[in-house]
Amino acid sequence: MPDYNAVGILLAAGESSRMGRPKGLLPWRGTTLVEYQMNSLLQGGCDRVIVVTGKYDEEMAPLLKDRPSITRVYNPKYLEGKTTSIKAGVWELPDGIHSVVLLAVDQPRPAWVIEKVLRKHTDFGADITSPGYDGHGGHPLIFDAGLRTDLAAITEEGEGVRAIFKKPDIDHHRIEFDSAVVRLDINTPEAYEDALASYTELAKSKL
Repeated sequence: MPDYNAVGILLAAGESSRMGRPKGLLPWRGTTLVEYQMNSLLQGGCDRVIVVTGKYDEEMAPLLKDRPSITRVYNPKYLEGKTTSIKAGVWELPDGIHSVVLLAVDQPRPAWVIEKVLRKHTDFGADITSPGYDGHGGHPLIFDAGLRTDLAAITEEGEGVRAIFKKPDIDHHRIEFDSAVVRLDINTPEAYEDALASYTELAKSKL
């Protein structure tokens, strides 16, 4: 696999209030959702993954230890919104990287999706690269590491990362996919059951 010099930030700090149990610990493809996502990011081209935890830090900690490519970061401000978790991850980014891959734990993505978006990001040299399906944006989001200062400055009041997308000088490249897997988001027990039933077909590689 090419060297993309990329680091993933996996957001796993939420309360999972609509799900009723920790989303990161949900069974998924023979493992847990948080482990599946970590593995996808690493297999998709990230050199390491920063997992940002919150309410369920203690429950997730055993799954994240003794893995040299994983950094666990606890966000004490998780109740204040997703932007605080993104910033907690950004502050842990090492110097000298090229790209930052942003993904939430409840957005399961096969490694080939991450690899394709990361490869296109590297090939095109855009500031931001993201997948799309049927005219709508998806995830993961890839940011040039030069935007780390902008990422560290986002706020809930200021629309989070959307504020960066709206900057007039930002070069955003969207890659259209033939699979709705880039839009999959698991927030409720019903969405989880639907995702379990449809994921094998959705996640089939279309490279």
